[in-house]
Amino acid sequence: MTRMRAVDAVVLILEKEGATETFGLPGAAINPLYSAMKAHGGIRHTLARHVEGASHMADGYTRSAPGNIGVCLGTSGPAGTDMITGLYAAAADSQPILCITGQAPVAVLDKEDFQAVDIASIAAPVTKMAKTVLEAGQVPGVFQNAFALMRSARPGPVLIDLPIDVQQTEIEFDIDAYEPLAPAKPAATSAQAEKILDLIAEAEHPIIVAGGGIINADAADRLVEFAELTSIPVSPTLMGWGAIPDDHPLAAGMVGIQTHVRYGNASFLESDLVIGIGNRWANRHTGDLDVYRKGRKFVHIDIEPTQIGRVFAPDFGVASDAGAALDALLAAARSRSGGLPDFTDWAGECTARKSTEHRKTNFTEVPIKPQRVYQEMNEAFGRDVTYVSTIGLSQIAGAQMLHVYRPRHWINAGQAGPLGWTGPAALGVAKGKPGETVVALSGDYDFQFMIEELAVGAQHRIPYVHVVVNNSYLGLIRQSQRGFEMDYEVSLAFENINSSGSASSGYGVDHVAVAQGFGCKALRVEDPELIGEGLRVAKELMDEHQVPVVVEVILERVTNISMGTALDKINEFETLAQTPADAPTALSPMGDLATAK
Repeated sequence: MTRMRAVDAVVLILEKEGATETFGLPGAAINPLYSAMKAHGGIRHTLARHVEGASHMADGYTRSAPGNIGVCLGTSGPAGTDMITGLYAAAADSQPILCITGQAPVAVLDKEDFQAVDIASIAAPVTKMAKTVLEAGQVPGVFQNAFALMRSARPGPVLIDLPIDVQQTEIEFDIDAYEPLAPAKPAATSAQAEKILDLIAEAEHPIIVAGGGIINADAADRLVEFAELTSIPVSPTLMGWGAIPDDHPLAAGMVGIQTHVRYGNASFLESDLVIGIGNRWANRHTGDLDVYRKGRKFVHIDIEPTQIGRVFAPDFGVASDAGAALDALLAAARSRSGGLPDFTDWAGECTARKSTEHRKTNFTEVPIKPQRVYQEMNEAFGRDVTYVSTIGLSQIAGAQMLHVYRPRHWINAGQAGPLGWTGPAALGVAKGKPGETVVALSGDYDFQFMIEELAVGAQHRIPYVHVVVNNSYLGLIRQSQRGFEMDYEVSLAFENINSSGSASSGYGVDHVAVAQGFGCKALRVEDPELIGEGLRVAKELMDEHQVPVVVEVILERVTNISMGTALDKINEFETLAQTPADAPTALSPMGDLATAK
């Protein structure tokens, strides 16, 4: 056995567990761990400007590739409390990130010592485990358990709090004898798979709702294989977007009351059996449950048993990892005597709907209408781009009009949706996808929340493009205030005495100047005909300088984006496309409007 400080053991464990990408800020109470990282030399570190930003970077890194676990580091007291929002966002979307905080010495805990807060109690509701380690000898076991918990069942974050004296206490530890624990994941049985196939055999219009659990399980290929084997259309949730390519013949389109496509909702409303795999029945997906459930049966497969029946009781529920469930379904379908009904005609109906009732995107107005931005993004970035976004009208409109073709190419803070998440998360994604095109999408307020993290991209040469659609409004909140007949405290506009550009006059913050001040490249677009050129130049600048490049697009102040309270009650605020030229980047050319439902 080798004698070493507890923090030296921690660094060796991080390496053996494959968690070698860290984001954080050093401080007095966490300096011992930083000294161990420096001595080891194999743990990469990105210095954030804000500890919440570090937690979102770790989250983005985790989401960027299967098996990743991002690590965020901070000192005692406010560093830990700053990371709570990041832990919440990760927990809400079932993402494993490891948060390590420093802490005051054990002897002064509960004595209101400087920056000594009970962070484990604070973090407990938004983690799978939150523990202050009081004995150095427990450090290896706590970390071993933490990694097993993060990977087992429904993935999620863990916080480990290390008092400074515990960090520096010497222990006996042999990394060669350390082995990661095998994660525990429930798996569907063959009998359960047969029961689901029985329900499919009784259906006429089945549809699969593909949730983020499929992405987490790295099971998108098996989802597509099962869909192709059975000819069942697939509708991804916002968190499952990319599990089936948007242009696949069996891709039925996203369903929801905010993030959705019109043909997705229309096909869902024609279904009679819904097979949910790795999804939560989130309320922005279902809307009015009476409308959502009427006339159809439901199967719910989820890795977390307590999710089954949480929103409504399904006709059949299975606690299973999405990949294991798809393995069981594939095996049962291949061996099933007599086969399954032929759903080719039903799938064809869903495909036909994709060419009907497009939303118009080809607007030419100045100031720019937001729909035009997403049209130009489709043209500029193509199939291989990875989009990163959080919440707001920008994200909702993006999900209605952008296209995604691969798993983990739409990375989104879904349930928590914290403003400010997009920028730091995009940095984490770009760290996890070196050499790939990463494009962040923000409204102006989301962008301003953690704008200081642009300096991280400049310092560490982390290139990505950040599209900021600026209407100088809290647009989603302004739209929701319509029901209260008010427009109150949601405008961000003011006359900036230092601003440049004619159309941006009165729009307040000069995002181009701020981005440049942080060492990034930035440009502003005020003419819809120049959006495409701006995006092209941004990619060139990103490749040349290897820093974040901000593209600020000046929008009209007020735009209402399509949404409603139920799948059959979506408010359309703009005229639908009348010709193919009105929606030139739609997945399917516009067909006969008379056939639209």
